[in-house]
Amino acid sequence: MNARTKIAEPARAFLLGTFVALLLAGGTAGLLLTFAGHQNSQTDQAVTRLSAEVNRLSQEQAMPSVVMARHRDSICYIYALYSLTPPPAKRYLRPVRTRVSGTGFVVADGLIATNRHVVEPWFDDDDDQAQIRAGGVAHLEKLMAFFPGLASPVELTDVRLSPAHDLAVAHFSMPSGVPAPAPVPLADKAAVAGDSVVVVGYPMGVTAMLAKSPHKVYKRLAYSRETIDIARDLAQHYLIRPSATYGHLGDVVEDKLIYDAPTAQGGSGG
Repeated sequence: MNARTKIAEPARAFLLGTFVALLLAGGTAGLLLTFAGHQNSQTDQAVTRLSAEVNRLSQEQAMPSVVMARHRDSICYIYALYSLTPPPAKRYLRPVRTRVSGTGFVVADGLIATNRHVVEPWFDDDDDQAQIRAGGVAHLEKLMAFFPGLASPVELTDVRLSPAHDLAVAHFSMPSGVPAPAPVPLADKAAVAGDSVVVVGYPMGVTAMLAKSPHKVYKRLAYSRETIDIARDLAQHYLIRPSATYGHLGDVVEDKLIYDAPTAQGGSGG
């Protein structure tokens, strides 16, 4: 009995030890599986977030081409020519004539929006305003819009100015048989800092468009001094085309949008 008992105790101890080991092993496996499942869940979430971010960045990078493809024909190059007759005390001087370039976009049938200083160039110009206060007279001689896809300009008429903001609207009529450009849809919600921005317009006016033109056109027009002649020639070759730059809104301060997309003179009204 003692011998059998002595033999049996180690066996029981071995079996018990094996059972405990299996329990521990099973528990460890369960912990490992649970941890692995947790890791997989975190990985899946990270992949989902990264995929969404990549998708967002891809959409942002595609924004300029999408905007241009959809709305380019509705964004016009504006040419203005105005004269400023000196005050009575200086009427012996000849009136000064100034050319102005800008951008406008269709906001309704036969209606474009732009900056006030594009269609009233002496607005907010210190030198011009000083002469006007002294009795000088400003007169807008020409105001025309060149649309992409249109071989000739259209006249802008019935200009209406905002009394408080640098904003204006003007009417236009397309040539007979030519469909009017579709209005550019306006935002349906307020802008917030961080929003993507695409700035579309005609920075540097005909200079930039001429630089992009085919060599033969550039060579013929490069030394021309008359902006309107260059614009007409470019229009006849369907080379009136806006440019686009991309960036983000850095801040929104009252009615001002602070953005980092590059722009230049001539882009006003875009």
